[in-house]
Amino acid sequence: MKRSIAETVLGGFVLLVAGGFLTYSYKTADIGAVQGYEVTADFSSVGGLKPGDSVEISGVKVGDVKGIELLPETYLARVHIDIDSGYKLPIDTAAMISSQSLLGGLYMSLEPGAEEDTIEPGGRIQYTQAPQNLEQLLGQFIFSMQDDKDKNKDKTAEE
Repeated sequence: MKRSIAETVLGGFVLLVAGGFLTYSYKTADIGAVQGYEVTADFSSVGGLKPGDSVEISGVKVGDVKGIELLPETYLARVHIDIDSGYKLPIDTAAMISSQSLLGGLYMSLEPGAEEDTIEPGGRIQYTQAPQNLEQLLGQFIFSMQDDKDKNKDKTAEE
C-alpha cells in the first residue's frame, strides 16, 4: 500500500511539472491570435506560404497570415493578413514572401514606405513580390556555368 501511494504522489508531481512546462512554453512561444485588422495582398505565386505563417517588419513579428485564396478572375493568390493594431502601414508598403532558411519555412516580410496615408482595415497592399524559386535559380546558375565552359572551349579551339 505504501508503494502505491508513493507512486501516485510521484505521478502527480510529474504531471504538475509537465503542466508547468506546457504553460511556460505557450506563454513564450508567441502563438496567440493577433488582435488587429486585416489587409490583403495579391501574389503571382505564394510558394509554400500557408495560414499561420508570420508577418514581419525588420525581423519583428507584426502579424500572421490568416488565409490564402485563388482569385478566379485573375488567377492570382490573395493572401489575407492580420496586422497587430499597434502598427499602421503606409499605403506604399511592399510585401515580399521570404525564406526563413535554406531548409525551408516561409514568412511574409513587409517594407513600409514613406507615405503618410495608411492602409485602412480591409485595404490592400499594392506592391508585392513572389518568392524566388530556388530550384529555378540553381538551374539558371548551372546552365550559365556550362555556357561559360562552352565559350572557353570555343576560344581555345580558335587559337
